Amino acid sequence: MTDRDTAHSRPGPPAGWRRLALRLPILLYRAGLGSLFGKRLLLLHHTGRVSHLDRMTVLEVVSHDPAGANWTVASGFGPRADWYLNLRAQPKTLIRSGNRPYAVTARFLPSEDGAGIMADYARRHPRTARRLCGFMGFPVDGGEASFRAAGRTIPFVRLEAAGGDGRGTPGRP
Repeated sequence: MTDRDTAHSRPGPPAGWRRLALRLPILLYRAGLGSLFGKRLLLLHHTGRVSHLDRMTVLEVVSHDPAGANWTVASGFGPRADWYLNLRAQPKTLIRSGNRPYAVTARFLPSEDGAGIMADYARRHPRTARRLCGFMGFPVDGGEASFRAAGRTIPFVRLEAAGGDGRGTPGRP
């Protein structure tokens, strides 16, 4: 059992109008307006591990390496989030960054990597990092050590493009 598997009082997934509002970016991506989000968000396609149906979710990009064609995202709702579990079951998938598709493979990062990623994110986006950690129930005092502690319990995933620029489809639209 890892730190990420231990019980932590995270909020449940949004419901009602909040869920609808959070799903709105998917409609914008479908309308070809993904470039409105710049490099801050991406559209993740994933296959339901039980239903085997195509699913989509929009995630914030924690970090992006254009040279290596990879994106790092976090599961703010923890290791039991549907998209996270679906990627665990089938790590090869498709993302859309802006209006460009990329075939990617998900790599699940160890907790020490998560500590560094969260500390770096907090340096780049201090107010957003404090708000996100507060929302997820992590006590942070604004110091690097508290962000590192939060990052150790947040599951981070690196989405790595498949060879070259990664464009293409893994057998799905």
